[in-house]
Amino acid sequence: MQERPTANQRMILLNPGPVTLTARVRNALGAGDWCHREPEFAALIRDINLRLTQVHDSLAQDYLAVTLAGSGTSAVEAMLASFAPDTKTTLVLANGVYGERMQRMLEAHGKPCRLAGHAWTDAIDIQAVERCLAADPDITHLAVVHHETTTGRLNDVAAIGRLCKARGLTLLLDAVSSFGAERIDAGAWNLGALAATANKCLHGVAGLSFVLAHRELWAGPAMRAGSVYLDLRAYHAAQHRDGYSPFTLPVQVAFALHEALLEHAEQGGAEARRQLYLARARRVHAVLAAGGVGTLLHPDEYSSVLWSYQLPPGHGYAGLHDALKAAGFIIYAGQGDLGRQIFRIAHMGDIQEADLLRLCSALTDSLPDSLAAQP
Repeated sequence: MQERPTANQRMILLNPGPVTLTARVRNALGAGDWCHREPEFAALIRDINLRLTQVHDSLAQDYLAVTLAGSGTSAVEAMLASFAPDTKTTLVLANGVYGERMQRMLEAHGKPCRLAGHAWTDAIDIQAVERCLAADPDITHLAVVHHETTTGRLNDVAAIGRLCKARGLTLLLDAVSSFGAERIDAGAWNLGALAATANKCLHGVAGLSFVLAHRELWAGPAMRAGSVYLDLRAYHAAQHRDGYSPFTLPVQVAFALHEALLEHAEQGGAEARRQLYLARARRVHAVLAAGGVGTLLHPDEYSSVLWSYQLPPGHGYAGLHDALKAAGFIIYAGQGDLGRQIFRIAHMGDIQEADLLRLCSALTDSLPDSLAAQP
């Protein structure tokens, strides 16, 4: 069995969710055993849905949230199943695992779609997107990942959104790894809906996800969802009528999400969280850069949430992972062909100053050949 940190050390999760919980959120899990069909829990879900729309100012006026049990992937699939058109085409812009997954979801639900694929290390080419739109007048929706955690790239959704606004296209956004930290300008982006989850930038517990959609989408004609469980119309009808859900939600996870939303607001909201993550990212990057460990992308291309680093010559991911785990830190491997090239470090969760100091020391100790070459 892999060695774990000593008893007086916390295990700090540097993977892109779930995150290291604050004591306050962890304690909320023990708030009690409630029936999900009682009015107290219905009131809690109504309050969660309201608070979700307040995480980003641009969503507060015109968007309504629904909450469902499942990972962020379930929310993305539910969004596409419920809001991608049945007879018109959705253009998927993909430069990583999660963009490509959206295409598979649309195909699984029988939704017409096209893929504007890019190399995983490339930014989305807006001119190429414009050529796709010119070639297919049936495209009415664009689907894209905001923060593509395959590499850590923050996609230029502002530019994509301007294109949607100018052409009257509806934007469907995978905001799973950005909601609660990165900036979202719903009106400027012509945002129809976004999907996200509790256990990333909000610092809640895995098991609940959510979709926020414009009031006009909720009021508009229903699409063929191709699923009973993922049909968001049923959630909207129930949760915005009386707070109940068509299917069972994890009660204790909801307690934790509610507490995490309170904590998020008290700590300054999304912009404060973005600045916190950026400060952590810069400290980690400074330590690794001083030892000659390079980033996969240019530093300006990353989100605040996660950065990817080149594995130094002579170092495999498994050895680095195990050394850092023994010191109390969980990092993340690359995906696909990048698995042999990179490791990823996320900046979410309850990471204190002492934890950062330990991490910088552990990185220095775990990559001695590269880091020892620099003073």
